[in-house]
Amino acid sequence: MAADETLPIDQLVSALKAAGEPTRLRILALLAASDLTVKDLTAILGQSQPRISRHLKLLVEAGLVGRHPEGAWAYYRLGPAGEGGEAARLAVALVERLDAGDPVAARDRDRLRTVKQARAEAAAAYFAANAASWDRLRSMHVAEDAVEAAMRSAVGTRKFDSMLDVGTGTGRVLELFADLYRRGVGVDASQSMLTVARANLDRAGIAHAQVRHGDAYALAVPAGSFDLVVIHQVLHFLDEPARVVQEAARALRPGGRLLIVDFAPHDLEFLRAEHAHRRLGFARDEVAAWIGAAGLELARVDDLEPPPGAEGSLTVTLWLARDPRMLVADEGSRRLETVS
Repeated sequence: MAADETLPIDQLVSALKAAGEPTRLRILALLAASDLTVKDLTAILGQSQPRISRHLKLLVEAGLVGRHPEGAWAYYRLGPAGEGGEAARLAVALVERLDAGDPVAARDRDRLRTVKQARAEAAAAYFAANAASWDRLRSMHVAEDAVEAAMRSAVGTRKFDSMLDVGTGTGRVLELFADLYRRGVGVDASQSMLTVARANLDRAGIAHAQVRHGDAYALAVPAGSFDLVVIHQVLHFLDEPARVVQEAARALRPGGRLLIVDFAPHDLEFLRAEHAHRRLGFARDEVAAWIGAAGLELARVDDLEPPPGAEGSLTVTLWLARDPRMLVADEGSRRLETVS
């Protein structure tokens, strides 16, 4: 085991003590499969809210579980490596060694499916209430599958460790790149959209991604922690999009990439009133300037125009940028350099 994958004795004992109790081990197994609230876990495990809260507090303090506030609620998840540190790796290893055929674990999984079904029903209701306006907007630009194909082409096929989706919405971008990243995180300010995203990720069987309530202007992630950051159809809703580009750049690891997808300039004023658009698209040079100011290098720009005769008139533009820094070995240590 590598030195950076070990724990001091006191931390290891603390983590083992926290995990070494039947209910807490069951909680770890459930959180490995899905983000859950205290209310969810109370329903699944059939225990009181104070008792579940106490178990979670011990798991969080030991670094085995992450807690992510979302309005009046908080979601818990088995802490992924890179966020929860090596204690989180230990939690993953313990869960992987649980007997899937254990009757208690099987009953917990059945009840978890009931919780996920309730999420799916809530998501369906939200979509039903908003489908008409979304369908109208989608009809005004190039087909979604063409945009997604262009995004995949820009990112390539090489696998990487971590991805951040800023303004994740339905979680579709996390689904799109799920085969490439080891750990995915989506952030959104709308709790309703997070409900949709969780239901979609559950349906797709994507357990290595999670979504959180958060602010695009102040991402609650460590600096230099993601290989790919995506901002898909988000900037036109914001008053200060350049600040979000700066914040996304902060989250990038040396050599990491930023993919921005948004509308080219247009004059469809009704989008302000009916769809809350703050900006009517962005020029290539405008976004390129924000990218440069954030210390990134622009790698490519692609315009996706509606086909001739199409109903819509909106062009979608993709900007791909990279962090020019790289980690360089230097006499047994590691340092950052900027390369041209």
